[in-house]
Amino acid sequence: RKYKTFGGIILSASHNPGGPNEDFGIKYNAGNGGPAPEKLTDAIFAKTKVISSFKIADIGTVDLDTIGTVEAGGMTVEVIDPVADYAELMEGLFDFDALRALFKSGFRMRFDAMHAVTGPYAKEILENRLGAPNGTARNFIPLPDFGGHHPDPNLVHAKHLYDEMMGPDAPDFGAASDGDGDRNLIIGKGIFVTPSDSVAMLAANAHLAPGYKAGLKGIARSMPTSGAADRVAEKLGIGIYETPTGWKFFGNLLDADMATICGEESAGTGSNHVREKDGLWAVLLWLNILAARGESAKQIVTEHWAAYGRNYYSRHD
Repeated sequence: RKYKTFGGIILSASHNPGGPNEDFGIKYNAGNGGPAPEKLTDAIFAKTKVISSFKIADIGTVDLDTIGTVEAGGMTVEVIDPVADYAELMEGLFDFDALRALFKSGFRMRFDAMHAVTGPYAKEILENRLGAPNGTARNFIPLPDFGGHHPDPNLVHAKHLYDEMMGPDAPDFGAASDGDGDRNLIIGKGIFVTPSDSVAMLAANAHLAPGYKAGLKGIARSMPTSGAADRVAEKLGIGIYETPTGWKFFGNLLDADMATICGEESAGTGSNHVREKDGLWAVLLWLNILAARGESAKQIVTEHWAAYGRNYYSRHD
């Protein structure tokens, strides 16, 4: 939206192992920032079946490490700094002053970027802008093969983080994100927050963040996701929408301003800020809630259960 582009191409292994002999995929997001709808992807697929040949233009090499504009082959190529753009967007949604005060008070956090794309973003926002201690962001250097690991932030592939958060010297808050940054793992000191519960708790407390202080238009969840968010929507007097599995099905609700926060049991959470799953956004909203309420994650979770009831949900990976 900021650069008024027609769309964006994402090269990704998603939450799967990456590297020359592992997964690799191509995603296309439309101009609204969300995944392309089926109508568009079906049309693209139909075109691929009639391609008879292709040509490669010899336009030389563009230095993608240098921010700025370059003329190449009759085209204008603009290299941007997405980390700075994203940090600026997050600063408009969350109370960065309150988050700085939280870390200054001695609050300890662990964020595992799993050697994936969110590493530089987490390092810049958490440590450079919010003042979290060096080392808060772990495994923050992106690697083509994710360091040989499976970058899926769940209790199987991020067990080391879970073990640390359940240990005697656990930080106050733990989180992780996956290969392309759309999934998130939330663990408080001594308590794991299921993705289904996390969606509900974020929605119930979103008004504590400046970007959502006016309230939510509605909440959307995928069919397999537990009904925890339904109870929040009922209490807030807003709509709750159940969709088939797949983030693209949230797009129409977001575009129609019928839903503000969306979530899936597979640990994808996001809002209308980018119309896409956004793991680091979910982590920052959790931090904003912790700072505003002055309570631990465990207190917030147990108080939520007391107020709304508890949905038991289990996902086996």
